Amino acid sequence: MGTEQIRRWESGALAHAVTDPFGQGPVPWLRGSEHYFENGQVVPWYVDSVDLGRVLPAHRIRSGSGPRTADDVRCQIKGFASHDGGTAPGESIDFRVTVNPPQPFSVDIYRIGHYGGEGATKITTSPRLSGIVQPAPLTAERTVSCHHWWLSWRLQIPEYWSTGAHVAVLTTADGCRSHVAFTVRDQDPADLLLVMPDVTWQAYNLFPEDGRTGASLYHAWDEDGRLLGESEAAVTVSFDRPHAGAGLPLHVGHAYDFIRWAERYGYDVAYADARDLHAGRVDPTQYRGLVFPGHDEYWTVPMRRAAEKARDNGTSLVFLSANTMYWQVELEALSSGAPDRLLSCRKRRGPGRPALWREQGEPEQQLLGIQYAGQVPEPYPLIVRNAGHWMWEATGASEGDELPDLVAGEADRYFPRTSLPEHTHRVLLAHSPYRDERRTRRHQETSLYRARSGALVFSSGTFAWSPALDRPGCVDARVQRATSNLLDRICKRD
Repeated sequence: MGTEQIRRWESGALAHAVTDPFGQGPVPWLRGSEHYFENGQVVPWYVDSVDLGRVLPAHRIRSGSGPRTADDVRCQIKGFASHDGGTAPGESIDFRVTVNPPQPFSVDIYRIGHYGGEGATKITTSPRLSGIVQPAPLTAERTVSCHHWWLSWRLQIPEYWSTGAHVAVLTTADGCRSHVAFTVRDQDPADLLLVMPDVTWQAYNLFPEDGRTGASLYHAWDEDGRLLGESEAAVTVSFDRPHAGAGLPLHVGHAYDFIRWAERYGYDVAYADARDLHAGRVDPTQYRGLVFPGHDEYWTVPMRRAAEKARDNGTSLVFLSANTMYWQVELEALSSGAPDRLLSCRKRRGPGRPALWREQGEPEQQLLGIQYAGQVPEPYPLIVRNAGHWMWEATGASEGDELPDLVAGEADRYFPRTSLPEHTHRVLLAHSPYRDERRTRRHQETSLYRARSGALVFSSGTFAWSPALDRPGCVDARVQRATSNLLDRICKRD
């Protein structure tokens, strides 16, 4: 598939499809998929345009002015933040950066938000820093780690900083650029707690995406540079390494879509990472609702227990994507004692119980109300059901209306043979037929139920819900209003 054929829902990395919140030309986290040729050869996205010219016609090669995005082959500038979750105001965060060739670099810190449609605002810039070539990543079997890199810059988070989703933009003196996403965690209560899915982001991270050593829970490379599948991928991945490509996590855009929309309309939102939920650094019961804004596939046992505790104590849960809580994973400390730096999921390899929640007697549906059904190879409309329900109020949606392209990426549905959570009321707000990759007819569903505690639990059942809130080219006013109806009720707005 050529880059011009990329479908907008395939990658949450398409975080802002029209305007660039960092003002640097091409969207910094836009990744192309592989190019396929008649002879079966695969040319990965990171191949330099000079080399690509040997195998692609000139009109297929995109060019741009301004800063150049660093890659994982040369690692012109790549970095990561050493932390075990969100960083609270008053604490510090360490950046470890490699620069090749060695030269000065700077770090600009942006906060994601609406900001009049800009999508982000710059809040500080580092001093001029000395860049060095850091040691090669350490590898143990398929696990890649850069925890041994030297400290490049320590950022002290001022007490007065606004909490939220932040991006560090790393730029070399000669104009190469990369990014590091991090969260400034709230310590004060708010109406809603936004939980950034950093665990799932790391599961997909293939750094270094160099055709040799990188590995994720999905892929690895063989000695001939061929990309291997899940059965030969890593079992354990490290948080102490940059993210592949431009440095922002795959699927990060889903969270940014929600943040821009929620801050535009003044919702009282606190921020944390999934590892904060895992470690108990946030009390989920002090919020009116927890929002899981994007693809959130990998959950530890403590994460699930925290969400269940929140629901059972009256805190509502809002899941704005699909394929949530599919794999059960473990977080482990480094040998140095640094906590929650290693993510392990052996999936179906080796003896013992499988790592799917549903195959361990705790199907996702018992919390979500629906659960993962499969991939959606091309977009289909979301078909409105129970249009008289309050969540569809003032949206203009009628029974059976089609919301174009709203079933996309992956889909959830209700499984009749799987038990439901205890509830006082339950409704399916969409029932949408689609065809899978084998052209088999299937369906997606959107679910809402009220737990006995009074908490509402909403599951969109599609990847396309968050982009419909604020991503240019994807916005759907009916989804925006339905989401407002839900959050207003959770937050008890008049």
